[in-house]
Amino acid sequence: MPERQRKVLIVGATSAIAEALARRLAARGDAIVLAGRDSARLTAIADDLRVRGAPVAQIATLDVDRLDDHPRFVDAAWQTLGPFDVVVVAHGTLPDQKACEASVTQTIAEMSTNFLGTVSLLTLIASRMQAQGSGTIAVITSVAGDRGRQSNYVYGAAKGGVTRFLQGLRHRLHAVGVKVVDIKPGFVNTPMTADLPKGPLWVTPARVARDIERALDRGVAEIYTPWFWRWIMLVVRTLPMAIFHRTKL
Repeated sequence: MPERQRKVLIVGATSAIAEALARRLAARGDAIVLAGRDSARLTAIADDLRVRGAPVAQIATLDVDRLDDHPRFVDAAWQTLGPFDVVVVAHGTLPDQKACEASVTQTIAEMSTNFLGTVSLLTLIASRMQAQGSGTIAVITSVAGDRGRQSNYVYGAAKGGVTRFLQGLRHRLHAVGVKVVDIKPGFVNTPMTADLPKGPLWVTPARVARDIERALDRGVAEIYTPWFWRWIMLVVRTLPMAIFHRTKL
């Protein structure tokens, strides 16, 4: 159990992983603000979190694609419950790679959602956390960002860009005591991946949420979840180009 009640902001709170994490945090007695586009779904999750033990479970509506709304959202969140001990950014989409290959517009839209939206929010959140001199920023990226692959390189490029951004943010904020955690899930069985074929490497959102909770407690810089993805991606990253080009990854 934590030594004291924490205040937590979760952006993209209707995602399956974020909801599973929020349930774990509620059971610990954390106060939580849930942010996302679907206010009805957010309200239902907040009601559930109160039953599970959250002393506070509030909602805030945010469309991450509306970048001009980000300053208002961050200001309102900090006025509502801030300063926050933990901020989790969990929003994102899984693009149709073939559709992106056929459309510049689609590619730019997906990159904006998965990269620019996250960077915009993190820039504002980082300044708040730096000013308070404490806290943890945790962002869900993906193992897809470790190496560009023909099957999902638009998604991978966006997530890889976020990982690089987090590295710089971690370097900047280290001196003031703010931790930055990069969370890299592998295959997770969620509504976003419902149409994809499943195999033995797939896990539930609850499994990933458990790993995220542990990472928040330890304040580590980076986690692969489940753990075996660290070694899988090590192999993928280090494959010589001549061999890599023979694969269908």
